[in-house]
Amino acid sequence: MKWINRAALAVAASGMIAAGAQAATLDNIKKEGVLKCGVSQGLPGFSNPDDKGKWTGIDVDFCRAMAAAILGDASKVKYVPLSAKVRFTALQSGEIDVLSRNTTWTFTRDTNLGINFVGVLYYDGQGFMVRKKLGVTSALKLSGAQVCTNTGTTTELNVADYFKSHNMQYKVVAFENSNEVVAAYDAGRCDVYTTDRSGLAAQRTKMKNPDEHMVLPEVISKEPLGPAVRQGDDQFANIARWTLNAMIIAEELGVTSKNADQMKSAKNPEIKRLLGTDGKYGSYIGLDNDWAYRIVKQVGNYAEVYDRNVKPIGLERGVNNLWNKGGILYAPPFR
Repeated sequence: MKWINRAALAVAASGMIAAGAQAATLDNIKKEGVLKCGVSQGLPGFSNPDDKGKWTGIDVDFCRAMAAAILGDASKVKYVPLSAKVRFTALQSGEIDVLSRNTTWTFTRDTNLGINFVGVLYYDGQGFMVRKKLGVTSALKLSGAQVCTNTGTTTELNVADYFKSHNMQYKVVAFENSNEVVAAYDAGRCDVYTTDRSGLAAQRTKMKNPDEHMVLPEVISKEPLGPAVRQGDDQFANIARWTLNAMIIAEELGVTSKNADQMKSAKNPEIKRLLGTDGKYGSYIGLDNDWAYRIVKQVGNYAEVYDRNVKPIGLERGVNNLWNKGGILYAPPFR
């Protein structure tokens, strides 16, 4: 019944979006004193609650950064755990302000759902996990396999495309909840578990015997994972977009949570603009001039966020390094 209510709300909201009625997101957040952030139901490194209900992860830290920018306090976030199936209706209906839930930016999602992606928080690709005892070392040897995955994701479509293009047969075993997928695979109900490679690394930590499993070498898709907001509110989209950009630019410029105060007196013009000591850049997005300073001071730059959340689950930066360090992470100039 809960999902039906969300869907009904989404239908109503879609008309409001087209009419520009969603243009007051920033005002609503300030009035309520909290940012409503849609996250996963539990994915270590990305968005995951501990036994006391404290949320951590790179997706979580993005929402904390937005709260720091808008409300002055990174802790003023309400986390709403969502399955892949209902995440978009929750955003469309206004149940959440921003979706930060390891979600792939695709053409259809960006153009046909009444939402806008604001950037890439993590560059990923889909992979396959199998038990080592299966003796399989390549995804090309998986014909006839039973494959566990999530419903309502790009994962299902990618699997279908991959197996069809290689003339292989398979049977999908799909669940709505990620924990159900992991439990089914770990219990032997399927031969293969497939999702984004970051997800495989994260979910592997939940299994009874993690060392008994391996990720196959093939990467079968592009999965640019990033936050999304509702269409029809350019101001709020700009705030979300430049929250991410500010974290990346801060890393480029060597501004960290530890030296942000000291860096306010730096002579570098871009650092001065970023930290609000030169110009009135905050006013362009409806915020004060210290919005980006608070992001870095309270949450950290991109490297700090990555090292705190993603590195511990065994994922090195790779393509998520800065563009000038061998990766493809890139932000427009702050000017």
